[in-house]
Amino acid sequence: RFLLAILAGRGGLRFSRHALEEMANDYVATVDCANVLRGGVVDPGELVKGTWRYRVRTARLCVVVTFRSESECVVVTAWRIQ
Repeated sequence: RFLLAILAGRGGLRFSRHALEEMANDYVATVDCANVLRGGVVDPGELVKGTWRYRVRTARLCVVVTFRSESECVVVTAWRIQ
């Protein structure tokens, strides 16, 4: 619910430096990540280093996000599924 509101422009979607590096390695654009976040399957959250992270995936891409608030989401990493 929060993610769709953020993607609709009622919040901020940011990309970590690590995410941008990994995306560049796999030729994944920010718009590709946004599309996965809009229509992908959300796996149950995982607590990693004190932060809840969520994998959102399609058949071709996986995007991992965390929420800083109800209106701010950060893409932690993303990769192309081979």
